[in-house]
Amino acid sequence: MGKKRIVKKGSSEGEGASRGTVRLSRRELGVGMLHIHATYNNTKVLLSDTKGNTVAWSSSGSLGFKGAKKGTPFAAAKVGELIGEKASQLGMKEASAVVKGVGSGRESALRAFASKGVQITGIKDTTPIPFNGPRPPKPRRV
Repeated sequence: MGKKRIVKKGSSEGEGASRGTVRLSRRELGVGMLHIHATYNNTKVLLSDTKGNTVAWSSSGSLGFKGAKKGTPFAAAKVGELIGEKASQLGMKEASAVVKGVGSGRESALRAFASKGVQITGIKDTTPIPFNGPRPPKPRRV
């Protein structure tokens, strides 16, 4: 049974602020890097400065998508919009993108980020490609 939890109307988060945009540093950031990691099951987007220090990040799972819906292009677009909003609040004008993975949210996350007014200067694909592939199966014994 335990104690009852009391929820107050006036929360400490800002009024009208969307989820995840409350705790941002107040420094100006003109140029940055956008890292998109798109797998079959999830899409993670990370925003960093030019040195590689993380400024903001989000993923489909952290926005509330569950199960197979995390890997959809719609979920990736929502993540891209959120990170684009954070970037515009920081005053970012241009960003270079690094895309990794083979998921369906690669392009939609990038398009949604660019729709928030940040110029994409370059796109680099760092998806790992095997040189020789997996080991072939043993011959069948009959």
